[in-house]
Amino acid sequence: MTLRFEFATLQELPTIVAIYNQSIPGRLATADLEPVSIASRKAWFAAFDPNRRPLWAMKEANHLVGWVGLEDFYGRPAYGHTAEISIYIEQTHHHQHLGQQALTHVFAALPELDLQALVAFVFAHNQPSLGLFAKNGFSRWGLLPDVAELDGQRRSLAILGRRFA
Repeated sequence: MTLRFEFATLQELPTIVAIYNQSIPGRLATADLEPVSIASRKAWFAAFDPNRRPLWAMKEANHLVGWVGLEDFYGRPAYGHTAEISIYIEQTHHHQHLGQQALTHVFAALPELDLQALVAFVFAHNQPSLGLFAKNGFSRWGLLPDVAELDGQRRSLAILGRRFA
């Protein structure tokens, strides 16, 4: 399936939040333990800037099936050429190579966004995401051992990165 990538709109925020909330019970993709509200994500959404740190809606026909966003890394000026990447895909569309399409789209946009490096924070037990990023040239830049507790289990957070310039 070929996707279309468009800058996300505020009207799409409910679907973006719904896709994010689908990931919570699986305990692979987020440290949130309960669903988040649309209202709680409005400030997060407003921080995206199509010219600098975009949030793209991933669409099949007119159906939003996922999203990929680039956010400031660590929020200080010296890190301005580095962004954190997040990808979330609707459950019914998992295992259809949409994550790969998202990365391909992001990589093509990096020069116009003046980005030289991407980082991803991925739970160390999230093998599908670790594999996707490794396949695309990301390596482990760090590990935060046992920093999260999910359903009584300690989980580590891998810091993945890739330089582009």
